[in-house]
Parts: sequence; structure tokens; C-alpha cells
Amino acid sequence: MSMREALRGLTTRGRSFLAAAAAAAVSAFVLGERDLLRVSVLLAALPLLAAAYVGRSRYKLACTRSLDPGRTPVGTSARVILRLQNLSRLPTGTLMLEDRLPYALGSRPRVVLERLGAHQASSVAYTVRADVRGRYAIGPLVIRLTDPFGLCELTRSFPSVDKLTVIPQVVALPSVRLAGEYNGTGESRARSVAVHGEDDAATREYRRGDDLRRVHWRSTARTGELMVRREEQPWESRATVVLDTRLYAHRGEGPTASFEWAVSAAASIAVHLRQSGYKLRLVTGSGVDVDATDGEGLILDTLADVELTQAGDISTLVEQVRRRSDGGLVIGLFGSLTVPEAEVLSGLRGNGATCIGFAIDSTTWVSMSEQDRAEADKAHAACALALVRSGWRSVPVAHGDGLPALWPATARGSQGFAWRAAMAETVAGGVR
Repeated sequence: MSMREALRGLTTRGRSFLAAAAAAAVSAFVLGERDLLRVSVLLAALPLLAAAYVGRSRYKLACTRSLDPGRTPVGTSARVILRLQNLSRLPTGTLMLEDRLPYALGSRPRVVLERLGAHQASSVAYTVRADVRGRYAIGPLVIRLTDPFGLCELTRSFPSVDKLTVIPQVVALPSVRLAGEYNGTGESRARSVAVHGEDDAATREYRRGDDLRRVHWRSTARTGELMVRREEQPWESRATVVLDTRLYAHRGEGPTASFEWAVSAAASIAVHLRQSGYKLRLVTGSGVDVDATDGEGLILDTLADVELTQAGDISTLVEQVRRRSDGGLVIGLFGSLTVPEAEVLSGLRGNGATCIGFAIDSTTWVSMSEQDRAEADKAHAACALALVRSGWRSVPVAHGDGLPALWPATARGSQGFAWRAAMAETVAGGVR
């Protein structure tokens, strides 16, 4: 930092010292008082030395930031820890720390840190909270440096920025035996032992080079030939979570919108299925197509960023799912559908897939007159019936419904689907 730049950081007190030094110097020349000139030099030297000291300390500070946790659900708090270290041999003055935050995380925190001695380090912490999912940049950190006399104050900005990922709210779901949970791939599909993830033992003839420890003596005695165990690949359940991101299919604004309900439901279902041993895939109408190979973290991070899109339709979404589909379980979270769109979803029934659809009636997220509400209910019932006729198991969703209460309806052998289909056919009779 140049001396000119350091002088710009002089406080009112520092500038007053310079003004007093100038006045004392003029008086010394006018009055011919040499002692007064010495006082003038001393008054001028103090703010100049303070500026040089603060300017030098600018390059002797190190700062690190850590987030605990780095991924937090909507509505919960995260702790930001700042560690500041003085790398020089000289102590610092009082430091004021200000971390820059986006508006969604609240106001910028300001923390006062007392002087740091030579090579001394100190940590401060503050909390942030977000009610809207997304990825938020925290930083850069701005530090105001002052000398012990308060004559000079400079601002330093550290370039580092950390990302806080606010994921959708994840709710615990009850354990149920899902319809279609035994659809998938693997060599041992018919074996219940393999379904539970254990190795399924079979035997074959001994081949040169086989490990003798794998000899199956019972089979060897029965066949009269040396037989060894053959380990088959465990069977693996597969599931695809489909999220409808069409802008016109959802209603409401902010964290309470129908789309946010669907995103939270997708996150909850994904975590539940991963914990149940499913190989998981997430597909959205905005073009996202990710697999959860090492856990649900990637899917949760993806859902933190997903947004509504004006482009895209149901047929495009169906083609995207079918592009890499290999059967298994398909769970869809759909906004308002029309009857033709519900019929298009029959295209996902291929490869022996079992399809469960949460049909969100997004019109219940807005206020309507009684007549409009009746028409909206009939239209939604007609779509639910078309979805059932397309081979889907439909779970209707209205504003205020909780996913844990709806989840048992997806159970294998549940009678809820047949009852809902009958009710939908009765209600939809007036619009057919």
C-alpha cells in the first residue's frame, strides 16, 4: 500500500493532529519559537507513523472461514466461524469485522475484535438462517484496521468466499413396503437373500486357478466332482424420482408455494429411498438428470438449485425419463395436469416399471370463488382418473397435506388407490 493511500485512512482525530501540527509550525515561524516547531514535528509525526503502521499491518493478517454445517435444511441455522491471525511481530489495534451476506441470510454481522498480539490468533462466530433454499455466497470479509491511538483506520477485504447450500426441508417417512419394490436388475432377482443385499451362493465346476478355500464340499460330495462357490452380484432396487418444473403447473409464492412442497417431497422421498437401499435417479422438467451413486448429497444439492421453467412439457419430460429408463420404481411429483397430459404419462409404464404419482392440485394454493373451486376440483378429479387409467397409482395432494401422512398410500397392496380412482371417476363424471 502506498503512503498516499494510507493517509486517506486518517480518522478525524488523525486529521486534527495534522491541522494542529500545521498551526504550530506557522506559529513557530511567526513567533520565532523553536520549541513550538518541535511540538509541530511531533504532532505531525504521530498520524504519519500511525498510517505507516496500519498500512504495514494490512499485509500481515490471515483469515479463514468455516461453515458448520456447509449444507443446511431450509429454516435451520448454520454457524459461521471466522479465525483471524496476526502474522506480524507488532500487535494490532481494535479490529471491526464485517462479513458480506446476501439479503436472504439476514443483515451483515459486525464483530469487534480486541487487539491481537504478535502471532496471536482469535476466532469469532455468528449464525445465519435461510428460509429459502439455494446456494448463498458468504463473504468477502471486510476488516477495518486501526492503530492503538485511533489516528488511522483502513479497510481490508479478504478475497475468499464460501458457499452455504440451503437444501429443501427433509421429513422422515414411515417404512412401508412399496409397490414395485422388487423391480430392478441383477443375477439374483428371484432370490430373497439377494434382495436384502447379501451374496447369493451358487456352485460351478472347479477351474484351474480357483481358490481352494472356495471349494463347496457338500456339492462336491453330491456330484463326485470338485465344485466351488460362485458369488453372484446382489440384486439392486432402482427408483426414479420425477419432478415437474412447469411454471404454469404450480401456484403460490415463496416458501409456501406448491412447487416448494413438491421439491421438499422429492428430497424427502430421495433420502428415504436411498436409506432403503435403492439406486436413485432424479429427473426434472428443467433438464436435470442425476444419479445418486455415493449418497443423496448430490440430489439434495441439485434440488437446492432447481427452479421453475417456462419451457418444457410433459411429453419432453417423459422422453427424458425413458432415455435411460430400465424399469424399477418411478415416483412422480406433478403439478396441475390436463387429461391429455395425464394420458401422455402412460409412456413411462414400459419395462415393467411401477409408477406412483403425487398429483398436486396447485389450485388449492390460491383463493377461489365457490364456483371456480368446484370447476377446479372436477378438472383435477378428471386428471387423477386419467392418470389411473394410464397405469399410474395416483395420490392426490392438496394444500395443507403432509407427505408423511400420504406416504402409506404408496404401500404395496394399499386399497387407497382403488378408492381414490372410484372417487375420481364419480366426481369427474360431470366434466366428461
